[in-house]
Amino acid sequence: MDIDFLIVGQGLAGSLLAFELIQRDARVIVVDDCRENASQVAAGLINPVTGIRLTKSDRVDDCLPEAKALYSRLSKIFDWTFFVEKTMFRLLRNEAEVAQCQKRLNSPEYDAYLSKIHPRESFAYPFQDCRRLLEQKQTGYLNTRPLLDALRGFFIGLDSYRKVTFDFRGTQVVESFYRLGLKPKQIVFCEGYRLTYNPWFSWLPLQAVKGEILTIESDFALPEQIINFGNWLIPIGKNRCRTGATFDRYCTDTAITEQAKHQLIQSLAKIDSRFESKTRVVDQQANIRPCTPDRMPFLGRHPANPKLWVFNGFGAKGSLQIPWYSRHLADALLNGSGLDKHCNIRRYYETHFLGSRST
Repeated sequence: MDIDFLIVGQGLAGSLLAFELIQRDARVIVVDDCRENASQVAAGLINPVTGIRLTKSDRVDDCLPEAKALYSRLSKIFDWTFFVEKTMFRLLRNEAEVAQCQKRLNSPEYDAYLSKIHPRESFAYPFQDCRRLLEQKQTGYLNTRPLLDALRGFFIGLDSYRKVTFDFRGTQVVESFYRLGLKPKQIVFCEGYRLTYNPWFSWLPLQAVKGEILTIESDFALPEQIINFGNWLIPIGKNRCRTGATFDRYCTDTAITEQAKHQLIQSLAKIDSRFESKTRVVDQQANIRPCTPDRMPFLGRHPANPKLWVFNGFGAKGSLQIPWYSRHLADALLNGSGLDKHCNIRRYYETHFLGSRST
């Protein structure tokens, strides 16, 4: 079968890129081994302003409208609410944090994302270990697993999906696609942290970071908003929430651990001591985030094989960033448009690529 693009990996990156290309009448096949990926486990948090310094995410003024528009469109297509918009409150523990928030509130470029600072006493919920709370706007979370399931069904309905078990530690991956009768003009690898096993792109400095997330039921009412306290608490139903996530840069297995569970419960207990004794863990999940040293994604063409491309490295911001970057890469694939230098893997050609790889 002659096709325009073979997309390797059906996480959020591969799925949204494939959807974008199909909408532009490209002939696309998505191949995936159906193993659980980081997108399925991720909380899908969308937060435009992050970090200790309360900094706007890269290209958020472009990425956020694109993400909200796409998720709204997909919700109409599949009759399912994928993006849930919820206000976020960030707990401020000291006057230095309050001062940094006030600085951002005084800046017009943050008007769309930050609302105001609230005294702790204005909340019925008994927040501990905080002085005030910052109200953030245009925040929420993406229901990633239902979205990926819906898109898989969409691809299957178009005969654009193949379940394929592949091993990136070998060198015959591309040849195996041809044996399946797939003859793509271009191949785009969107396999998340497994990029480290990819014989063509393993030279890229991907940072695999393990994260664990808990789903918890409580015997008391939880806040209705998302709470950011270093970790996050996302309400997902009556007396139920998700919380996370841990960051482990030294372990790349996907096994859940008692250490991570204890760490997350203790973190919650700092904002409300009842989490230690009046809650139950109903689920615990772990997977590996594909992060990058400069926190910019990997987009671009292989330096020695122009048929091979990569779309990866979104870390914890995939729900926010992937829709815009999917359109950006689709423009390059279909129209030859240039890629933004900050995301283009050309930035690593001289320092990391040591010569041609297997083709």
